[in-house]
Amino acid sequence: MVRLLRPCCRLLLPNLSCRSHHNDSAKGKRLLLSRLYQPRNIWEEQSSHLESKSNERTSKSHKLMIRAGLIQSSSPGCFHFLPYTVRSIEKLIRLIDKEMHGIGGQKVDLTSLHPADLWRQSGRWDLMGKELFRLVDRHNQDYCLGPTHEEVVTHLVSSGGSIYHKQLPLLLYQITRKFRDEPRPCFGLIRSREFYMKDMYTFDATEEAAFQTYNEVCQAYSNIFSALGLNFVKVQADTGNIGGKISHEFQLPATIGEDRLLVCQGCGFSANVETLQPGERDCPSCKEKLTETKGIEIGHTFYLGTKYSHIFNATCYDSQAKPFVAEMGCYGIGVSRLLAASLEVLSTEDDIHWPGLIAPYQVCLIPPKKGSKESEAALVAESLYDEIIHSVCGLRGEIVLDDRNNLTIGKRVKEAQMMGYPFVVVVGRKALENPPVFEVRSHNAGEVQFLSREGLIDFLKTVQVI
Repeated sequence: MVRLLRPCCRLLLPNLSCRSHHNDSAKGKRLLLSRLYQPRNIWEEQSSHLESKSNERTSKSHKLMIRAGLIQSSSPGCFHFLPYTVRSIEKLIRLIDKEMHGIGGQKVDLTSLHPADLWRQSGRWDLMGKELFRLVDRHNQDYCLGPTHEEVVTHLVSSGGSIYHKQLPLLLYQITRKFRDEPRPCFGLIRSREFYMKDMYTFDATEEAAFQTYNEVCQAYSNIFSALGLNFVKVQADTGNIGGKISHEFQLPATIGEDRLLVCQGCGFSANVETLQPGERDCPSCKEKLTETKGIEIGHTFYLGTKYSHIFNATCYDSQAKPFVAEMGCYGIGVSRLLAASLEVLSTEDDIHWPGLIAPYQVCLIPPKKGSKESEAALVAESLYDEIIHSVCGLRGEIVLDDRNNLTIGKRVKEAQMMGYPFVVVVGRKALENPPVFEVRSHNAGEVQFLSREGLIDFLKTVQVI
């Protein structure tokens, strides 16, 4: 590539040396930390704001995300997602998309503005009460901002033309912003009024087929949470105002969890407290004593039966062209909640620990401070950066060069640990040795090793990137 660039450099830019042109071009491709938008100055203001509100419950993940410049509060329960968080959310969405496509899911993007008539038809306009964000347009028509999409998607299927048996099961899903008028938003993204959710709605020919789809979606959910390295629990749950015959929650045990769970250490049975008889503390399967714990709900599945398909006349046609009412299921993952809940259970009070697959950036490369004894290693750091992105294709766009050389290596390493980069590569005094040696910090594992240039490249080739 360098040989190809040099003749062009002489022809088009005769007054510039080839070397300087090449260096400027390479530098332009580097992700420099000094250029990334991350308004850390909000930390002082919002930290004191959080602490001054004695009636507002906060959490470890909330404080860390504010401190790191990952989110910024817009209004109670509403947050701006800043660049690092957007990158993480996008990776999480790619992981979810992969699993949903694997079971035949088709992605849609449904409207967030719902006509009140659909909600009145299902009976949930009054049932949901103040939880709905309601508004009236200039024509005096009632609407709500969608907290969930059962009515909208079932109406879509019923009015969109005939669905034949060969198209079943039909699995439609989306990942979009949802809105709920929480009476007391708390814990940052864990309980907010505007949030990202993945919701899937399935249509089957029979109850048996619907149960098969239900189990496949539940397995896909388990795959997602396992890929993130989370110790989740699948528990029996109440169907609530969504309704249906069967429901399960995927819970992440956590001290700030608002759900009370009962778990059997013997056979693995687990349930939300609200689904058992009052006072029941013996496992219904093996009669062992149940242990109570708290959890954060990160996923919820429902077998709906024909509750919505009957109301909206969502019919399909069998092989004899006879119509039947579809059997439905609905399935949700709180995407932004899952991100925050992951940080809640994996992080320390001082440092963020991302699930490796969805860390905003995988590697932070730290060169020496300007004017220090090892400052000559700055050129080594730049050439190392360029070699990594050319040798490890998966890390292109995943490695950040902390070019703030007015700060000591120690200060930048500490900050990198707080930000949670899975891998921090320090280019210090040992990088000037022959052969050069680099300090590699594996944040989530808490390990430090010293590797040669070739050893570092080989090590980084093992990093998983989605």
